[in-house]
Amino acid sequence: MSQIDAAGAQRAAVPTAAPDTAPLVPDTHGLTVWAEIDLTALEANVRTLRALAPASDFMAVVKADAYGHGLLPVARAALRGGATWLGTAQFAEAFALRDAGLTARLLTWLSVPGSDFAGAVSRDIDLSASAPWVLDEIAAAAAEVGRTARVHLKVDTGLGRGGAYGADWGTLVARARHLEAEGTVEVVGIWTHFAHADSPEHPTVLAQQERFFEAVAEAEQAGIRPEVRHLANSAATLVHPSAHADLVRPGIAMYGLTPVPQVDDDFGLRPVMTLRARLALVKELPAGQGISYGHAYVPDVDTVVGLVPAGYADGIPRNATNVGPLLVEGRRTTIAGRVCMDQLVVDLGPGSRAQAGDVVTLFGGAPGEPTAQEWADATDTISYEIVTRLGARVPRLFIGDVPGTSSPDGPDGARRA
Repeated sequence: MSQIDAAGAQRAAVPTAAPDTAPLVPDTHGLTVWAEIDLTALEANVRTLRALAPASDFMAVVKADAYGHGLLPVARAALRGGATWLGTAQFAEAFALRDAGLTARLLTWLSVPGSDFAGAVSRDIDLSASAPWVLDEIAAAAAEVGRTARVHLKVDTGLGRGGAYGADWGTLVARARHLEAEGTVEVVGIWTHFAHADSPEHPTVLAQQERFFEAVAEAEQAGIRPEVRHLANSAATLVHPSAHADLVRPGIAMYGLTPVPQVDDDFGLRPVMTLRARLALVKELPAGQGISYGHAYVPDVDTVVGLVPAGYADGIPRNATNVGPLLVEGRRTTIAGRVCMDQLVVDLGPGSRAQAGDVVTLFGGAPGEPTAQEWADATDTISYEIVTRLGARVPRLFIGDVPGTSSPDGPDGARRA
């Protein structure tokens, strides 16, 4: 079983409610921890983002198992919301999308020598190239399968990561033109990525835009005729309209999380993931009794504690010890003591009436719930990491899915491990 199939075996779909009824509540009976994925919110976020760049095509970035939300259900929901392209970092996820019957334009961009370029070309998947060797392997694969490969040339405009930098850009363009003349490759896109798009006033944003369009002009002077030029990620889609070009590539914003938390604006986006668990045990402890490994938390009064069966093996950050925010019994609190591999503890306070089975919300988007951004702030990271780090053993329960499209395992497309 592939990694994607193994992850998919942990997903569960919840059919869409009838138009005049409230959304269905996922069946969580017997689950210790789960993530509710609101695909209706995701569709709405795509529509909101599309409205910000109405003249541009829209690539829904669904890399990393759709930022931990579930690759296939999210991709389908994004397309229902108006996405015209899909994007993944890894070949395996691009293959999974195609093999599941999704026919939208699809770009995948990370490769090493020996990657399955033939598998990509035969599936009509667009490929990225940052160096001549990539073009050569793509061209050889295209000749092998008897098709012309669709390629996006990536230019490094200042991120210092992927892409051809400086004089290497001219070399890459020249090699691409040679292979176009042979008929094995067609350059359909030119793209780059920002270093500081999440800092709206940072001078590198404009500098990278200028370098990008200079690189496009160089390629066009050499005879390249791209269908799409693209550089806008989530942050640029939200706050840099001049970078929208022919195609925008929202990622984290599509999931309802802002890439620019310093800007006091949610942009009308709705968080898609809510992480919940159930109390496995509730008991009284006396003042002075240390809690969890190392006794990193010691209550100073007699209290009631609850055991939450979720830990760092599920993706809960270990450094959320004593700071990870929680909602339980309708009030906000934090993790008490060390986060363990499979469990954590919450101090429910003296006189708590909580019982085993009560729901604990770790993060979500409803009023009063902690957010992924709050978890990020508490653990000195970014919201991207909070949602993508959730382990495969955390079931994803899909709300607002379309019956018959989530999986091949049943007539309503629902499954749970």
